Amino acid sequence: MSSFIIEGGFELAGEVQPQGAKNEALQILCAALLTHDKVTIKNIPQIKDVVVLIDLIQNLGVGVQKLDKNSYTFHAKEINETFLNSDEFFNLSSKIRGSVMLIAPLLLRLGYVCLPQLGGDKIGRRKINVHIDGLQELGAHIDYDRQSKRYYFKAQNGLLGTYIHLDEASVTGTANVLMAAVLAKGNTTIYNAACEPYLQQLSHMLNSMGAKIKGIGSNLLEIEGVERLEGCEHMIAPDMIEIGSWVGLAAMTRSALTIKGVRPEHVGVLPKSFAALGVQTHFTTQGLVV
Repeated sequence: MSSFIIEGGFELAGEVQPQGAKNEALQILCAALLTHDKVTIKNIPQIKDVVVLIDLIQNLGVGVQKLDKNSYTFHAKEINETFLNSDEFFNLSSKIRGSVMLIAPLLLRLGYVCLPQLGGDKIGRRKINVHIDGLQELGAHIDYDRQSKRYYFKAQNGLLGTYIHLDEASVTGTANVLMAAVLAKGNTTIYNAACEPYLQQLSHMLNSMGAKIKGIGSNLLEIEGVERLEGCEHMIAPDMIEIGSWVGLAAMTRSALTIKGVRPEHVGVLPKSFAALGVQTHFTTQGLVV
């Protein structure tokens, strides 16, 4: 059996470059299906969940072009409904929880979508009630088949804007409802919305595509539905969890590190939380210095 042998007591120094945020990437990749135009996404992390989702999207008929190690273009001009209704789609989408973010885009593009019970990591309660309740309030019809363990979503006549009070500030739940609302008819208000940097990034991307979202960064989002979205270019922010890990490592080893490319809007309350422990950080043009 292989093992790691760590000899402690050494200071670290230098610069580190965190990868793109996985939680943002899963939302952003699915948002590319909301438009018939090309979308360029940069700083995509090369990790299993993201790679599987890209494979899933490509099999759905989306044109995928790799520009470099972490940059791709996505062109969802058409959706392959044959693959969408195949066993291969259900097997692939059941491997990752990120496939839940396909609900709103496919519901808006096709008027229906069927997804299996989701797989992925097992870290406590991971229900999708917030997704279901929010989409139902927008007018979607949803059934669950216990025998096949599949969810059936339908919205043949489109979605209608409304007032929604989410039961919990779920990041992915808010993201799905938000994506649905930007192309729903009329205005939508989402109260108790998640406001993490991942959601802010998604909101900014949607606005750059022509969506009309107000209240970004707060728990109250106001959306004016539009008829269509256009293509865009988006840069995924550095992963907040990885940034926090580097800050903690620097603190434990009493080291000075620069975490490159990090801006205040990427990390939320993270610097303040570490400051309460006596860890000093500040921002420069290079990034976050610990």
